[in-house]
Amino acid sequence: MKPKEALACLAALAQEHRLNLFRLLVEAGDEGLSVGELAAATGLAGATLTSHLHVLRRAGMVSDERRGRVIQCRARYTQMNSLLGFLTKNCCAGSAAADGCTTVACKPPRKKP
Repeated sequence: MKPKEALACLAALAQEHRLNLFRLLVEAGDEGLSVGELAAATGLAGATLTSHLHVLRRAGMVSDERRGRVIQCRARYTQMNSLLGFLTKNCCAGSAAADGCTTVACKPPRKKP
């Protein structure tokens, strides 16, 4: 990830509603949530929600897919992991073996049986 991409991601997440939306989508996993589900969970008005999702989409943090009349939104784990990698790249002087340094990566949660 390049610095400009990281800045776009961080700027998108640097707002309370957008951060909450992204966290909800991360928690939802691969299936994601519909725009209606996000509206119900956050209490945001339609236009406001759409605006926040647009910012997250433009930063590459969220993707969406139309399924008939429903728009399903998902967190983009690859972008999130790229951002985490960018932020931790020089942790502990760049040595992952140093005490206290861990590799950070996230995968969608597994579906509950």
